[in-house]
Amino acid sequence: MSTNKNSERLHSLDVLRGFDMLWIIGGGELAIALAKVTNWGWLNWFAEQQNHVKWDGFHFEDCIFPLFMFISGVAISFAILGKIARGGSKTRTAWKIVRRGLTLVGLGIIYNGFLQFRFAEGEVRYASVLGQIGLGYLFASLIVLYTRHYSFRLMWLGGILLGYGIIQNFIPVPGIGAGVLTPDGCINGYIDRMLLPGHLYGGVFDPEGLLCIVSATGITLMGALAGEVLRSKAWDEYRKLMILSATGVIFIVIALLLKPYYPVIKAAWTSTFNLLAGGISLLLLSLFYLVIDIWKFRRWAFFFTVIGMNSITIYLSSAIIDFGHISKFFTGGLTHISGENWGEVFFLFGFIAVEWIMLLYMYRRKIFLRV
Repeated sequence: MSTNKNSERLHSLDVLRGFDMLWIIGGGELAIALAKVTNWGWLNWFAEQQNHVKWDGFHFEDCIFPLFMFISGVAISFAILGKIARGGSKTRTAWKIVRRGLTLVGLGIIYNGFLQFRFAEGEVRYASVLGQIGLGYLFASLIVLYTRHYSFRLMWLGGILLGYGIIQNFIPVPGIGAGVLTPDGCINGYIDRMLLPGHLYGGVFDPEGLLCIVSATGITLMGALAGEVLRSKAWDEYRKLMILSATGVIFIVIALLLKPYYPVIKAAWTSTFNLLAGGISLLLLSLFYLVIDIWKFRRWAFFFTVIGMNSITIYLSSAIIDFGHISKFFTGGLTHISGENWGEVFFLFGFIAVEWIMLLYMYRRKIFLRV
């Protein structure tokens, strides 16, 4: 999200958001399909990265969701602090934050099939990707809104990472003990089983569960602090770039040093995972900021901008619109004569093309879904 003032518009944020969403809306499946037909070594490696690790470890796919939360955090500084700097009401802004956060929670429940009304079977899942984004945004935004200086926000971030690590490693789970970071042994799963109604995605835990939301607020707050660096008038563009990239490297190094003692687990949102994903997000933001906003090489990025400007739209649309059926209508003949593997490649190209054309139509007519 960007402010209405061109002077504060961060073009790289829209591009990075679109880059991130591409892997959610079919880019990952396309990479896997291309690896099958080419058998190129580097592409085979990248195709393996398109799947979440089972538990402990890290793949490219594990960074997609936290990167989106990080990006929403960067937008907080531009949208909220910019509004307050122009004389906006804190109370009114806070109510808008709460409304947006809870709306995303509601949309996430609907996305998970709430409208099927299968309550008796316990099939409704109340935790969701959108819900975690919404609540992480809500908590991080209120922290930013009601703290006067970035140093206090840094303290909040440190408190979340340290406090979460203490909870996971030192508070015992009844009958199991403390620091047992397994799906059924971690305190995340225990709290989810005890307090979270409905279906749990992981059976005995939920990767978007109650404690995970607390931890995910941390990476959203990282994004907000990065946004403050980018908004600052005290440093020039290259100094900002150095601060962001150096911080990203430091976060990654700390995560890797702690990893043998405190594993990197995306499903449990360990603090080491937050540091690793946050560090990678900072480096990606630095790269896109350098190319898009400093060097101003933007024409190549239009494809991603179109996706990034309507990211929530395409995420929700994927559950409502059968893009696969549309792709088959236009590419069915080509996929039929190309064989199974190449046919899958053409189908996925068509799938992404149909999604993008819909988003382009909305972009050209300035139709943007804002929650």
